[in-house]
Amino acid sequence: MTSPFLVLPLRRPQQGLSADLAGPLAAFVLVMLVFSLATPRFLSSATFGSVAFQLPELGLLTLAMLLPILTGGLNLAITFTANIAGLTVAWVLHRNGGVDAGPAAFALGVVLALAAGAASGLVMGLVIAFSRAHPILVTLAMMIFLRGLGEFLTRGGDISGFPAFIRPLGHGSVLGVPVPLVVFLACAGLWHLLLSRTRLGFNIYMIGSNIAAARYSGVDTRKVIVLVYTLSGLMCSVAGIIMLARFNSVRVGHGEAYLLITVLACFLGGVDPFGGFGRAIPVVVALVVLQLLSSGLNLLGASQHLATAVWGMLLVAVMILRWLAGQAVARIERRRRR
Repeated sequence: MTSPFLVLPLRRPQQGLSADLAGPLAAFVLVMLVFSLATPRFLSSATFGSVAFQLPELGLLTLAMLLPILTGGLNLAITFTANIAGLTVAWVLHRNGGVDAGPAAFALGVVLALAAGAASGLVMGLVIAFSRAHPILVTLAMMIFLRGLGEFLTRGGDISGFPAFIRPLGHGSVLGVPVPLVVFLACAGLWHLLLSRTRLGFNIYMIGSNIAAARYSGVDTRKVIVLVYTLSGLMCSVAGIIMLARFNSVRVGHGEAYLLITVLACFLGGVDPFGGFGRAIPVVVALVVLQLLSSGLNLLGASQHLATAVWGMLLVAVMILRWLAGQAVARIERRRRR
């Protein structure tokens, strides 16, 4: 019996530098050009420092969304899974002295938080894989359950009062690079290796392209789907721990607005919404573009609500451009056949 994480010796052709990276890079250049001309304050260390500190939690949640989308699914429970993981850490710390809790209590909280996130993903994966229910319905049900559970445990309020040694995890830096960004880049690198170098990554793409063909090819599709959602839950837990350290508090609604932005980042990063195609690196570039866009609008005096509206219009524009690109490719193919 072979391990699903078996390392493959060769890259698949789609994993090389390709058109999926060209779009995010073009958007990056366009955003840099427009805002550098619009305001001289854009090209500054303050702007890039702001992006570096704001990117990680959104980036980690986007990585959690990426794997389910690649299989043709979705995980609507990512933000609430992250918050339940944060609540788990907070509960352990408060049970062991609150602000006076030691590193051992925090380590125990992290382990239990990772277990909680993995359990959430495991349940969703099992239901999707064995009942063949639509991922939207299953993850929506889990989202409602986790939200209700979190509201019940916190009574709708915040939980705060954590040891001082946790603060560097959310606000510290290593050689000038924010610690949360280091965590995010490490997780993004791990996701890249998983998708490009392991049997599990190969099977994820097969399932996203055609689950029936993958099943007939000998792929244990149920096992892969369960692993995908379990790993998604684990990544949500990492995001929840970082959010706890960043905000120095935990609340069920923290990061709720990130849900749709993670989907936007995946699509802007070249991920096929129907599954089967997409990579981690273009998605990371897309995340940088979205954060730069938000920072640029803030420097121009626009509100965060306008930035959210622009993100929504950007998603519509991406879908239109993809459709136009597909039509152009189809015309070229028809001409070649003639």
